[in-house]
Amino acid sequence: MPKVSIILPVYGVAQYIAKCTDSLLNQTLDDLEIFFVDDHGPDNSMEIAKQRVEGHPRAAEFHFIETPQNMGAGMARNFAIEQCTGEYIAFVDSDDWIEPTMFEDLYNRAKQFDADICYGQGIQDFSDGRPSNLLKNPDIAEGVISHDDRAYFLSNYVSYFWTFIYKRSLILDKNIRYPEERCADDSFFVACALFTAKTAAHVDKQYYHYLIRENSVVTTKNPTKYLKRLTVFKKLLAYAKEQGVYDEFKQEIDFLYVKKGYLVSSFNYIVNVEQPTTAELKRIQNEAETLVPNYRNNNYLKKSRSTRCTDWLLRNLPQVAIWIVPVYVKKTGVLV
Repeated sequence: MPKVSIILPVYGVAQYIAKCTDSLLNQTLDDLEIFFVDDHGPDNSMEIAKQRVEGHPRAAEFHFIETPQNMGAGMARNFAIEQCTGEYIAFVDSDDWIEPTMFEDLYNRAKQFDADICYGQGIQDFSDGRPSNLLKNPDIAEGVISHDDRAYFLSNYVSYFWTFIYKRSLILDKNIRYPEERCADDSFFVACALFTAKTAAHVDKQYYHYLIRENSVVTTKNPTKYLKRLTVFKKLLAYAKEQGVYDEFKQEIDFLYVKKGYLVSSFNYIVNVEQPTTAELKRIQNEAETLVPNYRNNNYLKKSRSTRCTDWLLRNLPQVAIWIVPVYVKKTGVLV
């Protein structure tokens, strides 16, 4: 059994995939299983990857597979999950790259604690030369995940899903898959893992280089993005209830929905739609209040001044929000 199965969806990354492939070839952990998933992109990305691997001593670890048709990154990952045989599964985006010891360090640390999940840290790089940012996961104790640690991770949630390795048995037993909506699918996946993992480990080193580039999926305007995000976070609430964790962590999961579902979807709508209306913002608010009744009484929302003020602005001064949100997004570089 391979130690780690690594999945990379490939679509339109010819300029970056050689560096990504080389960083996998240079991994210090032996016995990997690496799936490049051709999602029918417009360029020769797969050919470039195959050329980098051909004749290399690790070539046998690389598998080049093809989706039936273009499915999007999340569904392409699902397609590969069914073919993985490793003890752990990891995900790499094919325009990013990783440090040589990433999977050796994470795997060895995971084995020490028989961890369902093990994570490192990331670095956000920019193709336009802006300074890099540290992407840091919340710190929790290693070993069995306590109630307080799970609550802390969920209330300080970030979706750096490619900084993790996940035990394959967890993914299969808990039926954790990426949703079909091509939005926030990574947020959904890592949240489901955080809901259900019994044990965790981590290494406080920066391994994963996450590239923000022009015209990537995360930076391209999409007028239906907010609708897809709302659907994904509605599914996340349903998954939490299905797995029996919602009642225990209601405050944390509701807060996660308000921040990442309702508020980010509102920002998505304002920024990505040609002529946003206050009526649609109100509809988004009504959906949030239906799914998470009395969310304004949430303990975490009360403690988070920025989240509380954003909610107040959207509810009470929606026309001002429509004007100010694009300015804020442009100034801060927040991805919506």
